[in-house]
Parts: sequence; structure tokens; C-alpha cells
Amino acid sequence: MSVATEKIVGKISRITGPVVEAKGMEGAQIYSVVKVGEEGLIGEIIRLERDLAVIQVYEETSGLTVGEPVYSTGMSLTVELGPGLLASIFDGVQRPLPVLFEKTGPFIYRGVEARALPSDKKWVFKPTVKPGDSVSEGDVIGEVPETTSIVHRIMIPPGHSGVIAEVKPEGEYNIDEPVAYLEDGREIKMYQIWPVRIARPFKVKLDPQEPLITGQRVIDTFFPVPKGGNAIIPGGFGTGKTVTEQTLAKWSDADVIVYVGCGERGNEMTEVLTEFPELTDPKTGTPLMERTILIANTSNMPVAAREASIYTGVTIAEYYRDMGYDVAMMADSTSRWGEAMREVSGRLEEMPGEEGYPAYLATRLANFYERAGRVICLGSSDRVGSVTLIGAVSPPGGDFSEPMTQNSLRITGAFWALDTNLAHRKHYPAISWIKSYSLYLQNIEEVYRERVAKDFPDLRKEAMSILQKEAELQEIVQLVGPDALPENERLVLEVARMLREDYLQQSAFLDVDAHCPLEKQYSMLNAIITFYNKAREALNKGATINQIFAFPHKEEIARMKLIPKEEAVQKIGELISRIVKDLESLEVM
Repeated sequence: MSVATEKIVGKISRITGPVVEAKGMEGAQIYSVVKVGEEGLIGEIIRLERDLAVIQVYEETSGLTVGEPVYSTGMSLTVELGPGLLASIFDGVQRPLPVLFEKTGPFIYRGVEARALPSDKKWVFKPTVKPGDSVSEGDVIGEVPETTSIVHRIMIPPGHSGVIAEVKPEGEYNIDEPVAYLEDGREIKMYQIWPVRIARPFKVKLDPQEPLITGQRVIDTFFPVPKGGNAIIPGGFGTGKTVTEQTLAKWSDADVIVYVGCGERGNEMTEVLTEFPELTDPKTGTPLMERTILIANTSNMPVAAREASIYTGVTIAEYYRDMGYDVAMMADSTSRWGEAMREVSGRLEEMPGEEGYPAYLATRLANFYERAGRVICLGSSDRVGSVTLIGAVSPPGGDFSEPMTQNSLRITGAFWALDTNLAHRKHYPAISWIKSYSLYLQNIEEVYRERVAKDFPDLRKEAMSILQKEAELQEIVQLVGPDALPENERLVLEVARMLREDYLQQSAFLDVDAHCPLEKQYSMLNAIITFYNKAREALNKGATINQIFAFPHKEEIARMKLIPKEEAVQKIGELISRIVKDLESLEVM
């Protein structure tokens, strides 16, 4: 967060948890940042009544006393955007946690300040413009190799334009040194400052059609999300929301990952911090952390800062989108953000809405998820970038009718419902194929037809039909048992089991199965549906179910997920040929 000149503008008159009231605040602005008390706790004005300001404080307020001064920075809550963001971990108001650790040790002192970006580090700047060039907002004037996999594009900030009067030659500079000057005297540095509550501008918003490939078969095949789309993962305690989000952060084909731990347990963020530096990016072969930004506001951190962490994360995501990158932001969990809003709203004595949440809950959620999108970025050249937002929701008791889930459901395009029964059966990912859906399916299916196989969407529809038939048959099976069913229905149950256990279920601990490319997904699904169709034909011509199951096809299908991706298409193709040959041979028996 940027620091501005401070002056005393008021004094504390009331303290209620993270909410503080201060009198004598004439001239203050709504959503401006203040420093509260002698220790200078970071806060934000959220209500103004005459000279009375209501402030939500982003740090622990115990020990504050009435009469202590309130300082104004004269700025809204902002973030620094520039080289040095990648491979970093920040708190909710963009203070780098490693720097705070050096200053205070394992426990963060109140009021401690730390600049978000390293001001002493030199970056290699390579100009892409020359004196006399006309530039407008969003134009790239130079490049900095931020990591081995991401080139940081230095852009003209929004609202700026003119003619380049001077540009620095290629060399090493820190972020505070101007790298270019406009003819009107304005300096262009390698970083920008942007208020987190205002979405960054763009030229045109495009329809999200490019699929975000996650490597998770249940998502990519059945409930896909495009780059620039939004999705939620609701589920009760222990169903795997955090593990699913971490898996998506590891394996999705986004260029940059922003992972926000909003109110989650500290040990879960610790897992991310220890795992990600050890993981290799499947796209580039470099450490995964080189394209990842972590924002941690764990459950033991001040509750008011949870809202700030969400906005900090999406603003950083928009910044990399403006460079032309595809960014995926994981918010884990938005329910903790909603709980923070509910607590602050209660202390403000606002009229409560459903289940005590503020009446503006739906508006806040809509404003957040609307910042997703695939856009043509600002600038003379038409760069295309995207922000994909994936939020976890933690409904109490797994009740999807509660306000956070329902309000998120109305806004987002993909719904990945986690099922407690699946989680208890160790089925991972525990995404229910009955409750989940994707509104993006039609557009993405056309892409799959062009890039993977023309019949890929048809195979998906047939697989979903089989799974739905199984759900209908389960009540009968519980009454009379599977052996009492006709043979064609027993075949449906067996193929549905293959789909559940051999296709939808994946192991996050086996490298060969943790990430599954689209081509392998298609081959695996094709093998199962081919077995189903050929077995059904054989039954219609007089073969028995025992004859069909006598072949080793079931075991071979179960082992498909263990085939390395380089060999998968060929080996599964050979399996399909054997299935066709063996089951067609039953016709003459």
C-alpha cells in the first residue's frame, strides 16, 4: 500500500472491535485510508456523517483508547503494480510477509509498514519505444524479464498519453527511477499505483470462449470454464475445496496465478508455500512459484482485512491481464469474506439481511465476479488478456441454500458442487456430476470439436446420460439388488462405475494422473463409451453379460489413467481396437 503525507484530522470517539469511530474528520473522503491511534494502525473510512467517520481497521484494535489521534493519508486503498510481484507473498493490504518477518519476527507487530515492491532491486529494462513516438494509455514502452517465464511489460498508466521526449537506454534501474519522460514533463516509472476498489479499464470485453484447461477430467470434460469466466466451488467441511483450488492453481494453463487465502487456516497456506516452490510448471519447466502470487489473510489475522485481500488479489490479476496474459485467481474462501462483511455490518448496526448478512451482499459479490473477463487491453496494439475468477464457498453444514452460495450462484457461470458422500468415499475431486453445471458448455464444445475431436461433445453427452440413468436405478438396486436387474441395466451400472472410478476420479498424488491433457481425456472417454455401445450391441444380438465381462476390458480400462500422456493416445487407441474386435466376435457365438 502506498504511503502519503499524513496529518492529524480527528480523534477516536468509539471502538467496537475492528470498527472505530472518529470525530473531527471534516474534509475526509469515503474509502480513504487512515492511520489509527499512536501505533498508526491501517484503516479505511467506510461511512461519513458530518464530522464523524466510521473506520474499519485492518489490524487488531485491542489496546486502542478513546481520544487517540487519527491520521489521514489522503489516499484510497491502493496497491503497487510493477516488477517484483511474482513469486511474492503479501498480506491483505499488500505488505510483503517476508519483509514483515525480518522486521518483527514470527508475530507481526501492529502498525508496522513495509513497501510492497522492493525499491533497492535493479531490473533490466529494455525500451520498445524511442523519442518522438506518440503513446497512449496502455501502450508498452519497455520490457523487464521479471522471471524466466514471464516478461513484465512496462505500460503507460491509464489516463496518461503524449509524446515520448526521452527514454532510458537498456540497462538496470530500480522501480523509483523514471525510465521515460513525456514532452509535458511527466515521468513514467516501472510501477503504477491503482485503487483496489476500482476495476482497471480496457477497450472491449470479449465473449469468453477459450477453455481454461485444468487437467481435471470432471471439469474439462463435463463442466468446463473458459478463460475470462467465473466459477464457484461450494462444499461442506472436508469435501476438498482448498485441495481443488490448489490443484487448479498448479495445473491450469493460465500464464499467471493469483492465489488468495481469505480467512483460511494457516497450515493450508503453509502447504502452498512449501509445495509451490518445489513444483515444476508443466508449461515452462520452471518452478511454479515463478508465475504465482500469494495473498494470505489467514483465520487468525484481523477480520476486516479479508475484504481488502480479495480486492488486492483481483487488482493484481487485472494488471497482468492488461499486459496480455491469461490470469487465474483463486479465492479461498469467499464465505470468510462474507462473514467479515457480516461482522462489520453488525458493528455498524445496519439492518441485517438474510441470515444476518448485509443487504448489499449480492452487490458486493456481483462487483467482484464482474471483474472477470476476456478483454482487448488498452493500447495501440490489440493485446488480449483474461482474468478467470474461481471462488470457494463454505456453506455451513453443506447447505447450498444459504445466502453466500445462492448469491454466488446467480452471478457465476460454472457451479462445481462438492459432494460430502463422494469425499467420504475418497473420490477426488468430489465434484457431483448430478448437481454441477456450466453455462459455458456450448461455446467450449465448439472449440473441443475443432481442436480435439468432432465427437468429443457427443461422447460427453452420452456419458452424462449413463450417469443419470445410474442415479435413477440406484433406488431399485437398493431394494432388490443389482442381480435382479435386466442385463442391459446391469451394463449401465457397470459402465457408470467405470465413468466414476476410472474417469472422473483422479489421484492428486500420482504425477501421471494428477494432470490429464485433453487428448488423453478424449481417448479415455472414447474407450469407455465404445465399450458401452459395443456391449449393448452384443446384448441385443444374444450375448450374455457374463460373456462380455469375461474379456479383460474392465481391467484394461481401469489402468488407462496410469498410461503416461506421451503414450496414452496410441495405447488407448489399441485398447479401443481390441474392444471392438472382441465384442463384435460375440455376434457369431
